[in-house]
Amino acid sequence: MGGAALSAPAVAADQTGNHRPAGPGSTHVPSPAEALELAPEPALPEFGAATPTETLATARRVLAGKALPRDPSATLALRDLWLNKTRLRGNERRLADRLLARPTDGVGDPQGFGYTVPEAAPICNTRLCIHYVPTGADAPPSPEWPATNLAIMDAVWSHEVDGLGYRAPLTDGAKGGNALFDVYLKDLGGDIYGFCAGEDQVRNRTGSGYCVLDNDFAAAQFPTGTPTDNLTVTAAHEFFHAIQYAYDYREDPWMMESTATWMEERIATAVNDNRQYFPWSQIYAPYVPLDLFSRNEGYQYGNWVFWEYLSTKYGVGIVKKAWDQAGSLKSDGGKYSLTALQKVLKKKGGFGKVYAQYAAGNLTPAANFPEGAEYPFPKVRGGKALSKRKRTKRFSTKINHLASASYVYSPGKGLGSKKWKLSVKVNGPAKATSPYAVVVVHLANGKRQTKMVKLNRRGAGHKVVAFSGKRVAAVSVTLVNGSTRYRCGKRTVLACAGLPLDDKERFSVVGKVVKR
Repeated sequence: MGGAALSAPAVAADQTGNHRPAGPGSTHVPSPAEALELAPEPALPEFGAATPTETLATARRVLAGKALPRDPSATLALRDLWLNKTRLRGNERRLADRLLARPTDGVGDPQGFGYTVPEAAPICNTRLCIHYVPTGADAPPSPEWPATNLAIMDAVWSHEVDGLGYRAPLTDGAKGGNALFDVYLKDLGGDIYGFCAGEDQVRNRTGSGYCVLDNDFAAAQFPTGTPTDNLTVTAAHEFFHAIQYAYDYREDPWMMESTATWMEERIATAVNDNRQYFPWSQIYAPYVPLDLFSRNEGYQYGNWVFWEYLSTKYGVGIVKKAWDQAGSLKSDGGKYSLTALQKVLKKKGGFGKVYAQYAAGNLTPAANFPEGAEYPFPKVRGGKALSKRKRTKRFSTKINHLASASYVYSPGKGLGSKKWKLSVKVNGPAKATSPYAVVVVHLANGKRQTKMVKLNRRGAGHKVVAFSGKRVAAVSVTLVNGSTRYRCGKRTVLACAGLPLDDKERFSVVGKVVKR
């Protein structure tokens, strides 16, 4: 769990499309003099949304266990198909209806996804039913396993609904045999742990649904984690999708997946399954926009760390407040993901400032996340050791919306006196694009001093900080494009399905050693 804070961030020597974080550690002091400036950023995944026919093809691949690297999770693949099925015609519409059918609809499923034998009598409590078959490939591994599923799903319900205060999933009427929430056990295979599918619109953009979980989480298909651990994590994540349908089933997909992955930490913090997505988080891929739902990588899962940062700083209720603002009912805020966050964070300094501090804080995860001391080293865009002989270093870059770039300066030879300072001059885009700059002085004793650089309307700002080699290990400068300006409704995979107005904005920083 938590531990001592990083003295300073590590410095990356390269960056490729196969970017992965380095090994774990939390006490490393970097040597920017050894760092190289990074190679050009890899190309971002496509922003465009899929066509209705493409959503059908995607759902068929995913449920057949033949998902491509670019495909979304089963839950969102089926959600997208559900939202697009009215735009399909003929055989495509019939295929969509079958894919969206429950396992109890049987062999009519074109993927062979339905049960092939009659189901056993479901086991239920006052709010949930577990459906299963007694024989065949879909059968549970033991007579006790359905009851285990019921107990874990009920505990998840208790925590997420009764404990954290989220809405319960909406009733499906008599589907599944009664009005209780239905969970089906089915042999899904190693690529799919489970999913929750939307089914019927109820009011505004809210809807009912059901969940399907793997029938046994057998080690042959799920080699990491125990069956019970995998069931618990999957239940926490997928049930939260069913909850989300009670708010807005059309919510931005990055918010749906990132908050569901964050919920895993609330239910199964010791399992740490969500750490597999670290390479695609903004701790390790800060150049990728926060709101990107990628068909190529798992950024929408990795950015659960954004919600972890918010809930660590402001309490776990901050996430529910965001969903209350994003909900579609009359009592809700009716906003999309980022405008919901802007509303929630308005009295906490504003979304832009909070996001900038988060981006800077990602360089020292042990200081900003409960389990951050166990996270791998983050990396920065570049760095330089300055000295009496080499006093100045300039870095420049282009940054996309809701993304950042960080640089590290460290004091070298001849800078022992406390009179030595580092002058940091930042030039960014115009104020209307929401540029930010955060300077963090990483002291030799492990403490940090965080300072926002005030930028004028042209995006320029200046800050002078301590740079004595006896007191300072390093100074990091995080440049942030905090833009939330879009042309919404353009069928992209970003917030509000919009086109960002402020991508590839140019920033520069000059670090200069001065004596005062």
